[in-house]
Amino acid sequence: MAKDTELKLQKAMIYSIFVRNYSEEGTFRAVEQDLARIKALGTDYIWLLPIHPIGVKGRKGTVGSPYANQDYRAINPDLGSVEDFEHLVNTIHEAGMKVMMDVVYNHTSPDSVLVEEHPEFFYRKPDGSMGNKLGDWTDVVDLDYSNVKLWFYQIETLKMWARFVDGFRCDVAPMVPIEFWQAAREAVRKVNPDCIWLAESNESRFISFCHRHGIANFSDIEGYQAFDMEYAYDTRDAFAGYLRGDRSLRAWLDVMNEQAAALDPHNVKLQFLENHDQPRIASFIKEDRSLRNFTAFLYFSKGAVLLYNGQEYETAHLPELFEKDPIPRSAEAGRDLSGLIARLARIRREILSETEFWHAEVEDEICTAVCYRSSKEHLTVGVFDLHVSVPEASFTVSVDVPDGTYQDEISGKELSVSAGRMRFDGQPVIFRVR
Repeated sequence: MAKDTELKLQKAMIYSIFVRNYSEEGTFRAVEQDLARIKALGTDYIWLLPIHPIGVKGRKGTVGSPYANQDYRAINPDLGSVEDFEHLVNTIHEAGMKVMMDVVYNHTSPDSVLVEEHPEFFYRKPDGSMGNKLGDWTDVVDLDYSNVKLWFYQIETLKMWARFVDGFRCDVAPMVPIEFWQAAREAVRKVNPDCIWLAESNESRFISFCHRHGIANFSDIEGYQAFDMEYAYDTRDAFAGYLRGDRSLRAWLDVMNEQAAALDPHNVKLQFLENHDQPRIASFIKEDRSLRNFTAFLYFSKGAVLLYNGQEYETAHLPELFEKDPIPRSAEAGRDLSGLIARLARIRREILSETEFWHAEVEDEICTAVCYRSSKEHLTVGVFDLHVSVPEASFTVSVDVPDGTYQDEISGKELSVSAGRMRFDGQPVIFRVR
């Protein structure tokens, strides 16, 4: 693991912002106007999707993907000026939050500054032309990290930005050599000792695909040598299968239990229900009560939590990556999870511990998870109705706690446990036993 990873990251909440689509204006200044609301959700870090100029050559869609980077050392003028960016970062810091910058180091646009100035930095296909190892990424060309001069350029770029930001979210990090990331972390530490590193680790199917085709892709275990946090994509297949109806709730939560049992306390997983690459959770789950349960389950899970902008409003539409496609910035038809999210953030800060062991029990017939976070000193229980479709009415669940009366930390109501069972009305509950 990264030896200086701080345990407090197990409680971190990261709010992901796609600046172009965050507002009608699509600017840093528009994001700045909304910081008080974002802070009130319990946000610790704001992660900005790539903010650099976007390539024109091979562009997909009208305005292109922010992941087709044209210049690592510049700001996309459509979002604002360098001064606007610096002002946003300073205002975020003044609000008591931190900033993560998206780093796209596996590839650039075909018309990037590096293509023009350093063509020797790029991967070559058998015919000698530039390209990428994944055919559907037609708007980018891959970099070649066998060239040590590329390392120097990329690390100097990170050091430049580390004077402003507090961390880096590293796109498809496992496709870049782990040795590079280790060297980058060490160099950046001298500029910003508190910089944190988040790897977009990959789903097991993608890792297998890469290995079959001879494409480098390091494992989660290797990734922790350089990174503080990694995506929870090791459980994503099981979760997606459950949402589709292909897997049982037990099959999904068994994978969650395996993840929790395998990790060192300093190995931080980034838990999420959705992100800019995955379908909105509200596109699968239509009932407000079910979304409340899935959200509470997310916050009770072990690891840092990611919210993708708009998720708090139960937004079902996933913004287009290649187009201008603004995200609603207010609740539609009264659907708003903001109050619940703020309460869950308080519970994570004040009640849950960074070192607790996490485990889930499942009552498949009623699609309910009873989750435990335990240590020698504390035991906290969460009960969540995880129906994807129409939720059940009131029922009872088994809970492995002493009989007695407890207080739900979410609603403030009293809960009664008798003979090892508790009446559950389908609203998520979290209660401290000791």
